[in-house]
Amino acid sequence: MPTSPRQTGYRRIRLITVDLDDTLWPCAPTIRHAEHTLYQWLSDHYPRITAHHTQETMRERRIELARQQPHLRHDLSALRVESLTHHAREADYPEGLAREALDVFLQARHAVQPYDDVTPVLRRLRQDYLLAALSNGNADVFRLEMGELFHFAVSAADVGIGKPDPAMFRAACRQAGVTTDEAVHVGDSPEHDIAGARAAGIRSVWVNRTGSPWPAGHAPPDTEITDLWALPALLAR
Repeated sequence: MPTSPRQTGYRRIRLITVDLDDTLWPCAPTIRHAEHTLYQWLSDHYPRITAHHTQETMRERRIELARQQPHLRHDLSALRVESLTHHAREADYPEGLAREALDVFLQARHAVQPYDDVTPVLRRLRQDYLLAALSNGNADVFRLEMGELFHFAVSAADVGIGKPDPAMFRAACRQAGVTTDEAVHVGDSPEHDIAGARAAGIRSVWVNRTGSPWPAGHAPPDTEITDLWALPALLAR
């Protein structure tokens, strides 16, 4: 299981990279809201699409496109545009609707509800550390109020590959001008966040808000916390 904060030693940390979805806000309700908003907008403006497709069949089309064009797996906005372009052609609508529809989706996708600990803790950490957002998704932290608390962001679309590939973590270190032993990653996913940080040689903090057991077969994080309130004291030790 995770080692104690005393054993890991965080005194040299200069950069904190932070996952977004399910670390700073609940992801599932956010995506459900965005998907519903987009589908309703399509029903109102391009009804021939929704006459032939449910939200589920549209999702299945995106999954199939990702299989056919693997480079789109790491750019979810481009994947959605490609999928919507397909639906536009199929329903004999202008292909340009895809970009307009993406804007509708992204506006709703950024209607997030951060956990109560997020803003106060990030504000405190920003006084002593560089903060960078690391995300495989298409959430842009700078579209949110909390964006002012981050120094920069790195996405899978920027790098061309997502977590757990170490490239994202190393890109963040290069941008911050720090070495990997001067960085720590904070995230909720054992597979993407913790395994990715380990592969990059970066220490990790697992944010386990749900009290889930650590999955078998995964190397453990350096530290486990149940919320961000514990993070400033952990890093100060």
